[in-house]
Amino acid sequence: MKVDFTGSFSRLDEAGESAREAERRGYDGWWVTETKVDPPLASAVAAERTERIGIGTAVTIAFARNPMTVALQANDLQAASGGRFSLGLGSQIKAHVTRRFSMPWSSPAARMREFVLALRAIWASWDGGTPLDFSGEFYEHTLMTPFFDPGPNPFGPPDVYLAAVGPRMTEVAGEVADGLICHAFSTERYVREVTLPLVERGRARAGREGERFELVAPGFVAIAEAGSDLAAAVAAIKDQIGFYGSTPAYRPVLELHGWEELGDRLNSMTKSGRWEELGSVVPDEVLEAFAVVGTPEEVVAELGRRYGDLATRLTLALPDGADMERWAPLMDQLRKEKDG
Repeated sequence: MKVDFTGSFSRLDEAGESAREAERRGYDGWWVTETKVDPPLASAVAAERTERIGIGTAVTIAFARNPMTVALQANDLQAASGGRFSLGLGSQIKAHVTRRFSMPWSSPAARMREFVLALRAIWASWDGGTPLDFSGEFYEHTLMTPFFDPGPNPFGPPDVYLAAVGPRMTEVAGEVADGLICHAFSTERYVREVTLPLVERGRARAGREGERFELVAPGFVAIAEAGSDLAAAVAAIKDQIGFYGSTPAYRPVLELHGWEELGDRLNSMTKSGRWEELGSVVPDEVLEAFAVVGTPEEVVAELGRRYGDLATRLTLALPDGADMERWAPLMDQLRKEKDG
């Protein structure tokens, strides 16, 4: 199992320093979210400031872009990083795609499937010098002249990960992607009972059962030394759970656990503008299902118990000022989980 760091930043220089610090701390991978900075730009800065660590987007919003622009950016990042780049894609929800990005929305799972297939067709054209001929329901790429063809990438195409929660998108990830990024708003039970069977169904449809496939575990974690106050960290996680739980797109996770009434209440609160109160109505039972909370040793043991036999990667944000002499063997303990 690889141990990664995922960050959300307000400025590009923060992203570069974060990647360098993650490499210094011994992380295997560094991922950047699409919130306040552009993920491809942040990944370029990270590639320039690091030497070993894997770099990825978790995620780049696919439907705010088109396959050709993403194919070119990812190809450049794969080359600039020396083959260390992974492209994580997500759909976002309709309101953000149509109202924040002013882009069309339709059939997100089918559209994402076609988006990834278009990427692979573009990369294959560059790699083999063959005519570009991709025509689908949502995207058409049939023109590639030598002037715009960068040629083969010496490191090959990057891996493509999809972020998914709902059943159709999860199945698409198994069918066309190299890995699945489990949304933080997932529980161990949801991953085992819903996510993995859907991934396997998609892989079987595409005849990919024997191929390598990465699974990035969910990542709500609060860490504190024994005897310290975890209240602030727990409150922050409850706020996040409340935010995601208010979104209808993530309702299947609550439904599996029989927490539909909580989802209804949270959604109603957002409609009346009570965003800051969401975390206050999240019960401890729900917190315990979504999050891992405790001392470093307790957190590592519980992450291993929940996901050691499932995930190939997980994200773990170490506390500020973490003692790496203490954390290095704990991170190695997690890395050995999948091998065991």
